[in-house]
Amino acid sequence: MNRLDEFRSSRKAMNEKILDLDNLGVKRFFNLDTNTYRDGALSGKDKELLGLVASAVLRCNDCIDYHLEQCADAGWTKAEIIDALNVALIVGGSIVIPHMRHAVGTLGILEEEGSLKS
Repeated sequence: MNRLDEFRSSRKAMNEKILDLDNLGVKRFFNLDTNTYRDGALSGKDKELLGLVASAVLRCNDCIDYHLEQCADAGWTKAEIIDALNVALIVGGSIVIPHMRHAVGTLGILEEEGSLKS
C-alpha cells in the first residue's frame, strides 16, 4: 500500500467517524463543501484545479492529495496541473516548495496507477 492508498483509506474511515458524530453543523459544512465543487458559473473541473492551488498555498498536503486525485478524475493533464501548481508557487512563495514536492510525488503515484493523463 502506497502513501496515497493509506491517505484514501484513512480519509474515508475518519470522514465516516466524523459524520457518525451526528452534528448538524458538521453535516452542513460537509454538504457545503460537496456542493461547492459542483458545476455552477465555473465547471466542477475548474473548481478542482482552484481547490488544488488554494490547498498548495495553504500548505495542506491532505488537501493537495485530495484535489490532485479529483483533478486527475476530472481530466486535467499532468502539464496543466503542474502549470497550476506554478501559480500556487508564485502566490505562496518558497514556503510552498515542500508541498510542491509532495504534490509531484502524488502525481507520480497517480501516473503509476494510470489515473493521470500525460
